[in-house]
Amino acid sequence: MTKLKTLGLLLSAAMLASCGTSTIQDITGPLASARIKFYNFGINAPSVNFYANGTKMSATSSTTGIEAVTGVSYGSVSAGGYYSTIASGSYALTGKIAALVDKDLVVSSLTGVIADGKLYSFYISGFYDAVAKTAEGFLVEDVMPATFDYTQAYVRFVNASPNSSPMSLFAKNTTTTTEVPVGALVAYKAGGAFTAVPAAVYDLSTRVSGSSTNAISRTATSFVAGKYYTVTARGDMTIVSTTLTNRPFLDNTANR
Repeated sequence: MTKLKTLGLLLSAAMLASCGTSTIQDITGPLASARIKFYNFGINAPSVNFYANGTKMSATSSTTGIEAVTGVSYGSVSAGGYYSTIASGSYALTGKIAALVDKDLVVSSLTGVIADGKLYSFYISGFYDAVAKTAEGFLVEDVMPATFDYTQAYVRFVNASPNSSPMSLFAKNTTTTTEVPVGALVAYKAGGAFTAVPAAVYDLSTRVSGSSTNAISRTATSFVAGKYYTVTARGDMTIVSTTLTNRPFLDNTANR
């Protein structure tokens, strides 16, 4: 038994020596306190991987050891909608093509400042230019309310639809039919404030100023008490189809 233990220790030591110290991750430093998530909402944009300066911030899992070429597709959010940690500082936030054709070509880039302890969302937006292979982008801070009521849900509206007029978000309770505005008018590339709403199932809609006609609608959306949600308008406002990928659409992503 003693010989077996000695042999095991020698083998373990050999394995550690063969790995070398350069491959061991240093986890003794403090964890970055800022957070960011990435949305690919550029109309007709290819799937991308997101970067902050030279650091890759999003990826699709691979079982082959080779980087997957799927990336974050149009209408999707990185990391399953969760935030990624990032250190404070100034960054070139970019979306790079994930496919083998035009691999790592930058299609959208924005320089933004990330502050310590704050939350952010970066959006690829606008109409993808298939010739120049570029799209727009914008960054919004996800400002959480200073006080929090755990009996309520908190919802804010972001407008990522490039050919939309400024719109307001409305939520109609599917049980009581009571409808409430969620924040004020929000222009393209902007986000509203988080607004408390009772936990319930809602039919959502957006409207331009002075209009009673819904510009975009989404039915049966659940808001759970104690959570934050971002409802984002994306898509081409000229499309009237209810099935096309690039139609006007309200995305609902939980912030926390």
